Amino acid sequence: MIAKKYVLQPLAVAALVFAAGASQAAFIRTFTDVAAFNAATSLQGTDQYTGFLITDVTPSPIMRNTQSGVSYGYTASAFDDFFGGGTLANPFLSPNTSTSSITFSGFSTAVRAIGGNFFGSDINGAFAAGDIMLTFTDSLGASLSQTITNATQATFRGVLSNASITSLTVTSVQPRSGDLWPSVDNLVMGVPEPGTYGLALAALGLAGFITRRRRS
Repeated sequence: MIAKKYVLQPLAVAALVFAAGASQAAFIRTFTDVAAFNAATSLQGTDQYTGFLITDVTPSPIMRNTQSGVSYGYTASAFDDFFGGGTLANPFLSPNTSTSSITFSGFSTAVRAIGGNFFGSDINGAFAAGDIMLTFTDSLGASLSQTITNATQATFRGVLSNASITSLTVTSVQPRSGDLWPSVDNLVMGVPEPGTYGLALAALGLAGFITRRRRS
């Protein structure tokens, strides 16, 4: 554990997840491309971490608001505080310790879609290639985990749910040698476009139809 001294392809995955004990099915769609995410969401707000400290520790947790677009509030926390990376002109969020996860929570209740650039950085706060793990949860108990292999600063991941997003955890997969800090930039939040729910319900109906045919 080392403290730091000084993140148009179509929709990639559509997962339908049923929350245990819930009377309503929650769905989560996963996006690998920002253009597809933008097309499926509206009322977006983005936090680009402008002005975030990259020369000293920022105590955890931090309460943030999106800096452009719609103003959404959220909380970011890390086990050993934060020590941002990047440059003064373009900083990004990163923890002070490589093995610490970044957990986003306390989102405004309207937030049902979230995405961003997720990648790794080194002890000096510069981009470093590596694998990043993401876990999303929503208020109906749906959860989705995935690993981004060889993430770059341009790597985008986003999810959309029919329930409020409750948390996002970002963790780096430590390499065999050296250390990798989980890093996040351009965190974007929003709500589904009106037609998105219809598409999801149609997918649910199709899945049920296929299931019935297979049982006949």
